[in-house]
Amino acid sequence: MTKTARPYKIEQLIRHRGSVSFAQMLESLEVSPATLKRDLEYLRDQLGAPIVYDRDSNGYRFDAPAGGASGSPAWRGDKHELPGLWFSERELYSLLMAHQLLAGLDADGTLSRHLQPLLDRIHELLGPGGDSDAQALMKRVKIVSALRRPVPPECFERMGEALLRRRRLQMRYLTRARGEISEREVSPQRLVHYRNTWYLDAWCHRREQLLRFALDAVQEAHVRPTRAKDVALRQVQAEMDSGYGIFAGGTRQQALLRFSPQVAPWISREEWHPDQEGRLLDDGSWELRLPYVDETELVMDLLRQGEQVQVLAPDSLRQAVRQRLAAALAAYGTAPA
Repeated sequence: MTKTARPYKIEQLIRHRGSVSFAQMLESLEVSPATLKRDLEYLRDQLGAPIVYDRDSNGYRFDAPAGGASGSPAWRGDKHELPGLWFSERELYSLLMAHQLLAGLDADGTLSRHLQPLLDRIHELLGPGGDSDAQALMKRVKIVSALRRPVPPECFERMGEALLRRRRLQMRYLTRARGEISEREVSPQRLVHYRNTWYLDAWCHRREQLLRFALDAVQEAHVRPTRAKDVALRQVQAEMDSGYGIFAGGTRQQALLRFSPQVAPWISREEWHPDQEGRLLDDGSWELRLPYVDETELVMDLLRQGEQVQVLAPDSLRQAVRQRLAAALAAYGTAPA
């Protein structure tokens, strides 16, 4: 039994039996007396478990709260309660790695600082010696957030508050495409993190429809006391997730793409859309079919592939890519001989 699982086993034994002798614990845990003593000290000193030795029963029990009976479970629910869920050592290290991943996505520390108590608790559960291992592990995970668009912490927190409390937001929003700033009253439905950028899916009360707002384009936001309009999550997913990338709304179309044999080994391993369909052709090229509702982001991703991809259908998407390639060539002057 691992050192992380043993404290949970001790807590379970005492909870079920009321009082457990030292010998009974040794038999159940199959450890040495010295190890069991260290585990009991760890439970009391590090996890704050109210375990005491009872001379009358010659065993260990939970200390009764003021006014409670000996062995009473009434201590549960106060700050000394042991966790109901325990992790293996490997799972705890996985949680630490997840925390590091989150820190990489959250360079401003808006989320990480709220989760710091959880991180401190994980370090405690790792026990003596585990903290140095945890620090070493976290130093060996690096997240590179390219082209990140930072969100002011106070803005992010107000979005989260309105989302959790189900309150409306009054915000001043910049529509970059038109260079316009407008006042919006919205009912937040969910936060979306996509390609190092945070978005808010919300019901816009001015437009009377679901819209997606980039958080870095929010100039000012205030939580209103008015209760938010609730939109079924299934409807949010149907309207906002059907297209390609971050663009939502519009008529759904199907793109048919063919990637050259040179890039097929990589593209065949990528997920461009959850509903995509792909197949390997006889010449080694990769054919990919995927849905989209707005061609803007799809065209940008296709341009990144250069001559390694060809749009087979629809013709409107072919023409959009052709026009962008022609415009890029024109920006560099005369075509090379």
